[in-house]
Amino acid sequence: MNASAGIDVNESAHAIKVRDLRFGRDCAQARWWAGGDPVATAWFNALSATFPRGETLFVDAVKAFRDGAPPRLAAEIRAFVRQEVNHSREHLAFNRAAEAAGYDLSAIDAWVEQMLARVRARPPHAWLAVTIALEHFTAMFAHEFLAHPEHFAGSDGEQAELWRWHAVEELEHKGVAYDTWLHATRGWSRWKRWKTKSVLMLIISRRFVSHRFRDASALLAQDGIAGWRARARLAWYLVGRPGILRRVFPAWAAYFLPGFHPWNRDDRALIGKYDSEYAAASSPAK
Repeated sequence: MNASAGIDVNESAHAIKVRDLRFGRDCAQARWWAGGDPVATAWFNALSATFPRGETLFVDAVKAFRDGAPPRLAAEIRAFVRQEVNHSREHLAFNRAAEAAGYDLSAIDAWVEQMLARVRARPPHAWLAVTIALEHFTAMFAHEFLAHPEHFAGSDGEQAELWRWHAVEELEHKGVAYDTWLHATRGWSRWKRWKTKSVLMLIISRRFVSHRFRDASALLAQDGIAGWRARARLAWYLVGRPGILRRVFPAWAAYFLPGFHPWNRDDRALIGKYDSEYAAASSPAK
């Protein structure tokens, strides 16, 4: 069925499995944990600083429209909430470890709180439109991280595993907020639904990229890496090599296509690979 018609959950979706794992509790986090690279570390730390408050918004946005949802979607919303609560807990721990390593994340947290307060001042449909845009960003990044493990080459094991775990669960539930959006806007015309989500995605994309660049630059400055050379290094990291923003651009553009649905891109192989590797790593040696 065409997802743009707002009919039921996409049948290709992977089952949502809640993996209640914990990371990095028994060891100190290295200051440049991402392969000894201050630029990569700043980018990931800047992302993580936004997650606890951001994921709380995502949970509230989908819960606002769970009444009357089809049984399958209602079950997926419950699993989505459980996964996101665990993600928030682990990134709070990650952020505390980054602070213990010497970084001050308070300015980022204050800015995120201020931005989300503006979102929450809008009607719940706006919360959900923001959520589906940001969930698409997390799904794009999650695919990139799992498909290209070199992003974490040489990184501290516990921190790399946190990001892999988060990525696989983001892929699993990547359709839930969008299906909730289709349910919440089932009385809207296709034009109104497409226009609203597309305009919000353009606004969110500009703010997301500019704000995370600003935040990562500020964290680099805390390492004494500042000025135009520092900004050039960060820009090259994002659009040159490894170039995460460049690499996810086709998936970002697909969001604006008629009939878009997150599961038009089938990530089940990446999810299965993660689960098989985790099972193998967790099995006692014979």
